[in-house]
Amino acid sequence: MTALAAVRTSAAVNDGGLLKPSWAEVVKIQPEAEGIATYWLRFQDSNLSKAYRFLPGQFNMLYMPGYGEAAISISSDPEQRDVIGHTVRFVGNVTRAINRLKIGDVVGIRGPFGTHWPVENLEGKDLIIAVGGIGIPPLRPAIYHILRNRAKFGKITLLYGARTPSDLLFSSELDEWRKSDIDIQITVDRADSNWQGQVGVVPTLFYKFRLDPTRTAVLTCGPEIMIRFVVFEALARRVPTNQIYVSMERNMKCGQGSCGHCQIGPYFVCKDGPVFPFSAVEPYFNVEDF
Repeated sequence: MTALAAVRTSAAVNDGGLLKPSWAEVVKIQPEAEGIATYWLRFQDSNLSKAYRFLPGQFNMLYMPGYGEAAISISSDPEQRDVIGHTVRFVGNVTRAINRLKIGDVVGIRGPFGTHWPVENLEGKDLIIAVGGIGIPPLRPAIYHILRNRAKFGKITLLYGARTPSDLLFSSELDEWRKSDIDIQITVDRADSNWQGQVGVVPTLFYKFRLDPTRTAVLTCGPEIMIRFVVFEALARRVPTNQIYVSMERNMKCGQGSCGHCQIGPYFVCKDGPVFPFSAVEPYFNVEDF
């Protein structure tokens, strides 16, 4: 199986109806940081709620009538079937409309779409999970899977960066994850007077530990510039290109490769991604506006 094929397994739901949104009720809103919150949604159709499945790294299209749709990564536990979590940053018309939702309001869901983190294929390996800012929600479901199957993996290292300490997401969960034998290293771009941790960007954290490239896989998501330098650090340590996985954030409009907004070379991020092995996108990675 090629690295690209490994992430292409689908988790179909609502077969034949992916162009039609299904309505879900907002059951909980959890503020995470300034301008970011997690919305917990439950399908109004109980049969759909029971049937819905997704894989770590996939996303839904959230539909707000009168505003449009936005592609939002699913940030909840894949085994938690009752409700689905989406961690949203309020940066555009659709997401700002989501910000005005209250408990009991409804939102349309299409999906899940896209490829996933190939966590089952990475069993037995050491994993480096490198994330920045809003890049941690797409990897949160993978972390849940890894924690549930901790004995099947080698050393797990989470490298996590944010602009400031107040921008760190899921802080209470980070403490719980440490109890499951995960090495968590956190850095911020700008410290405040109470911050006692590291200051700097995520790629510099690679200098604080050693890795065995023959048994290591790297999973990364965050700002594109951060992803670039995480990849460079991994390559400098001879991690194979087919063992580096990146989640690309693009202007996805349709979720199924029809509109072309999210094209990278021959690929559509919404359909062929968002998770890619670096070996697949390497030819386009250093091209401006790739």
